[in-house]
Amino acid sequence: MGSAIWRRMERAGFDSLVGRSSAELDLRDRDAVFEFFAAERPEYVVLAAAKVGGILANNTYPVEFLSENLRIQTNVMDAALEVGVERLLFLGSSCIYPKHAAQPITEDSLLTGHLEPTNDAYAIAKIAGILGVQAVRRQHGLPWISAMPTNLYGPGDNFSPTGSHVLPALIRRYDEAARAGADVVTNWGTGTPRREFLHVDDMADACLFLLDHYDGPDQVNVGTGRDVTIKEIAETIAAVTGFEGRTEWDTSKPDGTPQKLLDVTKLREAGWEARIGLREGLEATVRWYRENVDTVREAG
Repeated sequence: MGSAIWRRMERAGFDSLVGRSSAELDLRDRDAVFEFFAAERPEYVVLAAAKVGGILANNTYPVEFLSENLRIQTNVMDAALEVGVERLLFLGSSCIYPKHAAQPITEDSLLTGHLEPTNDAYAIAKIAGILGVQAVRRQHGLPWISAMPTNLYGPGDNFSPTGSHVLPALIRRYDEAARAGADVVTNWGTGTPRREFLHVDDMADACLFLLDHYDGPDQVNVGTGRDVTIKEIAETIAAVTGFEGRTEWDTSKPDGTPQKLLDVTKLREAGWEARIGLREGLEATVRWYRENVDTVREAG
């Protein structure tokens, strides 16, 4: 996400961008974060950094997902407040909403029901970030905002076999199977859950739009308003990668939330819609993955 936002800002003509990779600045280190903000004194901040992962990673390491995300968010927001950052955009996740929220999920569904237990630690951290933004608005009157993206994909994603989200995990699995001439690919769950996917370049464009056009305490959903089943996305990725074998489903593994489709009415009425189609985005992402397979990120 951070890299995509950087690319979008450069295309928009911003020439005073300041950023650090996780290797250069550990946002879990409070002293380092405060030193960075004191030295750079940015006017605007997009907080895209997070510890993220799929069902396996979230379910296996809830302590790290809760602790590390809370530290990242608190450190950055506290440091930003100390130096008087005028505008901050906090990026969360659609997993903040209740597991059985009415579909499509509206922004006012927040805190109205139980979370999906396989990623509740991550969700709680992100909910805390939203409340942090709202608290700054109430106490200090600064126009800080939050946006909740649906499932993101695209260049620069985490393609770890154990720590990635569903779409990059499927891309890697089917690409490796296609290259090896394998007969079978096995995926987790039943394939019936429905998910919405947004290309990271569309999300970056939405971030710039929100910074220019939105000022309110409520988080804003960012997505396409359309979803597909995991089985359908797997079939599409199989076709794009050239895998000609069969797909099997390990139903002993969890499915996660049955459906997560965001209601994006608020953003559409403000004047923004996603432009990159799913098939188009998947083809571009598979090309990028194959061109960078030896150096792709594999965190988790």
